[in-house]
Amino acid sequence: MDSDINQFSIHQLIEIQARQTPDEIAVIEGEQKLSYQELNQQANQFAHYLQSLGVVPEVRVGVCLERSCTMVVTLLAILKAGGAYVPLDPSYPRARLAFMMEDAEISVLVTQDALVESIPAYRAQVVCWEQISPSLAHQSPENIDGIVSANHLAYVIYTSGSTGRPKGVAIEHRNTVAFIDWAKNFFTYDQLAGVLASTSICFDLSVFELFVTLSAGGTVILAQNALHLPQLAAANQVTLINTVPSAIAELLRMDGIPASVQTINLAGEPLQNALVQQLYQKETVQQVFNLYGPSEDTTYSTVALVEKGASTPPSIGHAIANTQVYLLDEQHQPVAADQPGEIYLGG
Repeated sequence: MDSDINQFSIHQLIEIQARQTPDEIAVIEGEQKLSYQELNQQANQFAHYLQSLGVVPEVRVGVCLERSCTMVVTLLAILKAGGAYVPLDPSYPRARLAFMMEDAEISVLVTQDALVESIPAYRAQVVCWEQISPSLAHQSPENIDGIVSANHLAYVIYTSGSTGRPKGVAIEHRNTVAFIDWAKNFFTYDQLAGVLASTSICFDLSVFELFVTLSAGGTVILAQNALHLPQLAAANQVTLINTVPSAIAELLRMDGIPASVQTINLAGEPLQNALVQQLYQKETVQQVFNLYGPSEDTTYSTVALVEKGASTPPSIGHAIANTQVYLLDEQHQPVAADQPGEIYLGG
């Protein structure tokens, strides 16, 4: 990894792309499209507004929005303002949402009129898009420079936790930038040209779908979930699907994988070789990757290309760039090659 990349924040990588390809399409949602320049300028305007509400580095901003271009603008704006986004799913029980908001100490909550009723009462400043969007045109469309360091918090995603109590995983910009740097070097531009973004922002697979794609100059193609892919107006622009095995199995069953899809990333669930080989029966599918990693290690920690014609169960592969994977016993000593151990991740 280029040592200079360590100094970048997530949004700076996207700002660089916006300068290089301002007129290319960054996000598609149904019939709506945003160019890189439009995405960057709208995010800047909202970022300036968020700063007027006191959003600065390390401030956590709740996001409770439907999947839309507005959602992508909001996430980028929060990062630009210096804040860290905390995704909140309106379908979650109110008690869980209340715990997450309290635990994360959210000071600002971005939502929309249709979802306000689903959010429990909390002391945060509530920002409804419909109410503030007309005034954003008066905000500066220029980038905000110099307030975010690589060590500042970028997002907090809540997992279920092994006890059932939600646990906030806090990720800094440098963690995600290192992950983006690996992905941009591992996948080609053609593979990232049109990435299906079907994962809820409450799960960190979305970090790949949104931030890797926008940092690489590709197009984020939004869907409510993976099974909506066949109905998308831009379905035939999707080159890469990043999802869980159960979703791709259902897409395969319904013959819902467009011929434009050449690369499939599968993560989040155990992967069966039989499913991979079924995917390869579609001649247009060139590569199927098995990816593994906990949220604490920034989305993916290991990767393996599952070969066409393979007969053995898929491996979780090797560590991604700039990270290490150790298999250790109960005394934290390396195990022999044929012995079971626990995975320890570093880097």
